[in-house]
Amino acid sequence: MVGKKSGAVLLREEGLQRTDNNMDFASWPLAQMINQKNYYTEFLKRDDQILALRLQQEERLDQRKKAAVDRDRARAQDGQEGAYAEPEPDLEEDVPMDDAGNENFGSKTIIIHIGSQNLRIGFATDALPKTVPMVVARKAARSEAEDSEPCPKRLKLDDDTPSEEWFGEEFTKEYASMAAEFKVYRRQNRRRVLPNSRELVTKWNSTNPPEKISEHNDPLRVEWTEIPADTRQAPEYFVGAAALRIPQNSKPRYKLHWPVRHGWLNESDYNSRRVLISDFFLILEHSILNELQALPKKDWHQYSCVFVIPDLYEKVIVADILAELLRDFGFSRVCFLQESLAATFGAGFGAGCIVDLGAQKTSICCVEDGMCIEESRINMKYGGYDVTETFIRMMLHDRLNYSDLNFMRRHDFLLAEELKEQFTTMSDENIVVQTHSFHVRAAGEDTRKYQFKIYDEGMLAPLGYFRPAIFDNSKKLDGRRKLIPRSLDLYDGRPNDPMSEAQLAVISYVEKNIPSAVMAEPAKPVRYVPTPMAPTPLKQRPLGIPARLNGDIENTPRSSVAGSPPPEVGTPMGGDLTIGDITVNEIADPQLDTEGVDRTVPIMPLEQAILTSIDLASGTDERRRRDFLGSIMLIGGASKTPDLGAYLETRLRAAMPQYPKEILVVPPPRELDPAVLVWKGGSVFGKLRTTNDSWISPLEHDRLGARILNYKCMWHW
Repeated sequence: MVGKKSGAVLLREEGLQRTDNNMDFASWPLAQMINQKNYYTEFLKRDDQILALRLQQEERLDQRKKAAVDRDRARAQDGQEGAYAEPEPDLEEDVPMDDAGNENFGSKTIIIHIGSQNLRIGFATDALPKTVPMVVARKAARSEAEDSEPCPKRLKLDDDTPSEEWFGEEFTKEYASMAAEFKVYRRQNRRRVLPNSRELVTKWNSTNPPEKISEHNDPLRVEWTEIPADTRQAPEYFVGAAALRIPQNSKPRYKLHWPVRHGWLNESDYNSRRVLISDFFLILEHSILNELQALPKKDWHQYSCVFVIPDLYEKVIVADILAELLRDFGFSRVCFLQESLAATFGAGFGAGCIVDLGAQKTSICCVEDGMCIEESRINMKYGGYDVTETFIRMMLHDRLNYSDLNFMRRHDFLLAEELKEQFTTMSDENIVVQTHSFHVRAAGEDTRKYQFKIYDEGMLAPLGYFRPAIFDNSKKLDGRRKLIPRSLDLYDGRPNDPMSEAQLAVISYVEKNIPSAVMAEPAKPVRYVPTPMAPTPLKQRPLGIPARLNGDIENTPRSSVAGSPPPEVGTPMGGDLTIGDITVNEIADPQLDTEGVDRTVPIMPLEQAILTSIDLASGTDERRRRDFLGSIMLIGGASKTPDLGAYLETRLRAAMPQYPKEILVVPPPRELDPAVLVWKGGSVFGKLRTTNDSWISPLEHDRLGARILNYKCMWHW
């Protein structure tokens, strides 16, 4: 009887027993587990491992070597000891830096500041910059006046419709409410108020026709841009002031394009992102070539550039600007600076609340110790242009005899800006019915002289800063995100552009108090319900690829083989963040966070916006609050309105009666022009020795791209 065989013997006899041939199961290397109790790495923990810092160290070492060689050469030639002192590699104080040839360093540094309507550019050594309107005129079949509706926009009513109904019932009610409140304000100040002042104005304006003056008898006739008689020799484009002086009926026709509107790129008037970016940089290039001592482009590689950007910027635009300045313009190095921080450099302030009233935007930010406080940044979409438009609407409402005024015509746009500068004020001392005159000068036409009367329109229009519902906010978001999408994080899809608590407070205020500034939600496409069918096997997507990169864009979650459950409520994937009286939904889907923001025009009464910014900047620190309240600096071109600072100070003290003596609104020191103060701060910054840490060279940009901004920006990028 044969005994029972073991399993190993059976496997060996059948040829199924495994034999060790020292071969691995796979050629893929196996990663051993890390001992979590004792592991250490030095990755990106030393300065020499970071390219930007390593290049700075190498530059300092090269400077020391060059100085030593120069010193040895001088000793060998002259026999003098210490002819050249070794330069100090690091200086703590901010002092102007000189070149090796005793040439002022700022003479080869270009400062660029793009506002909401004008470009200011110049060398760091210039006393004042050159101002260029951010507009380009290109050949077209029709001009902008022939292609667009009149501005201010009138309702399409009958010809016999009175002017009081031209701008809608909402504007009429708001205007009447502001006029009634202004009467009460004047009586409180013991000013004389005539009951029939408005009737005197409307009656005079409606019964006085213009007076015609022949062009050769007009001593102040306008010099228009000359267009060659041969249309084939006419330039393809004009830039800046020359574009605004092109005759309206020129042959060939030219159409104006404004690449920047309301502080961001004007996507509504363009159909191509390439053309929009091209016009933006065309104005920069033309201004450098024609405004800066005819600087030829072949020498641009010897120059540096300080570019001033808004406090709340868009990362996609800043990255495009950096690439264009280094690659196409060929600057040797580029540096970025925020507007509010530049204003403190220009004014010499160590800390303060900067209120920048521009042409089409208003920015507010608290600055302390050379840093913008991130949560205090506010960017509102109103400015001097809105005051101009509102002032003209009010005068047309009161039957201005030049009823055909249209901003789309170039001479009318310049006329409206001139009228605003002459007649708007924030002082009620001289608010009486007065007779004034203006001249309409159009190319190829006789000059027309209009006499008109105004009453309180000159003060009610700038009062829109404190009552922004009077402004026309209907078109400020047209075309937003049509050409340039929002920058999103690659991993979680959240927006990358900076956002502050103060800006969210402004958006919350608009949603609660100014519903007309919230655009309607775009209609969503209809989703048809498919016919029920038999279930098909689910196609598994490749492993290791995220759903949004694998074409899975449906909102309905699909079933998976592993059957992983969805995240529970209360996990880090979702939640509500409460900021004051605002609740911000922090859901991983970025559309839920940004749709409301993109549909809301950020506007708020000026004094409330300032107090909101200061409150979020100071927190619970009473000393910081008093410091910011006592150093509110009003800058920007629109801040030149007479007595605006004094009126703003009165409104702030009425809103904060517990600080009767601390609140102070100050103008720029040393009688500096508030419109160019930001540029002046950029020129001061460009000449400081310690800014060498902020310069970006072409080598660094070629190696790291836009990531170099993480290391070079003085703020949290």
